[in-house]
Amino acid sequence: MNSFTIKDLENLTGIKAHTIRVWEQRYSFLKPQRTDTNIRYYCNEELKTILNIALLNKYGFKISHIDKMNEQELREKIVSLSHAQACHERIENELIHYMIDLDMDKFENVLDNHILSKGVDKTITQIIFPFLERVGILWVANNIHPVQEHLVMNIIRQKLIVGIEGLVTRSFVDKTVLLFLPEGEYHELGLLFIYYLLKSRGVHVLYLGANVPLKDIEFVCKYKSPDYLYTHLTCLTGNFSIEKFLAQKNLRIKNIPLVISGQLAQSRSRKNYASVYFKKSLSEVMEYISSL
Repeated sequence: MNSFTIKDLENLTGIKAHTIRVWEQRYSFLKPQRTDTNIRYYCNEELKTILNIALLNKYGFKISHIDKMNEQELREKIVSLSHAQACHERIENELIHYMIDLDMDKFENVLDNHILSKGVDKTITQIIFPFLERVGILWVANNIHPVQEHLVMNIIRQKLIVGIEGLVTRSFVDKTVLLFLPEGEYHELGLLFIYYLLKSRGVHVLYLGANVPLKDIEFVCKYKSPDYLYTHLTCLTGNFSIEKFLAQKNLRIKNIPLVISGQLAQSRSRKNYASVYFKKSLSEVMEYISSL
């Protein structure tokens, strides 16, 4: 069974930890257990519950009314939400539920239904990437089992690759971007999404994939001279130093700008390096790609 901290719940739902604590005192839907050091932790079912409650609360239902609903009423109200963003968040919550339960058939079925209804393009931008941003927090904190992560990643990876292969672009941008993940980074899905966005824009992409030594990046740069390097950092091994990596990059690959996005871009380098740009949100990523 997974266990989640109150910070995990805050990050996944957008509900502040203080508010969650108040809800626990006033209502009955959350009953966290505590560690020997008196720190709250929550089980799978409590995570599912608060995801649903947070969704209804966000879209107009009072928490006091939600507390009186039984499980069937809760599901019916969630399905009845008609706001487009609410529907997207409901689907993301379903994906989180099925990931936690290791129900990969239902997980893939949700994605396939959305692809059939809205197409690969909208499924990637509206569902897959927001889902990855949310669960990436759990991956960084090691609060889900690696098997859950691997199963989910492989399914989404297949959908992203199908989307990339199926792209037909009518406009072309005279820029080349080399995509890679540095040594110790294996979370490839965010980078594949960037690949999709760049290709849809008509940008030429060189894709190196995960766990790439800097010497290999340097070798490709020497012969292909890309206009930009791009990496998407989700969760690196403990011995990786972003300071050391950036210093080595600027020493060995001086004239090619590096763009960094992903969860770890939030805690950007303490130093300012020439030609290193951090994109801390999807909107900043989209703005960068549109500017090429």
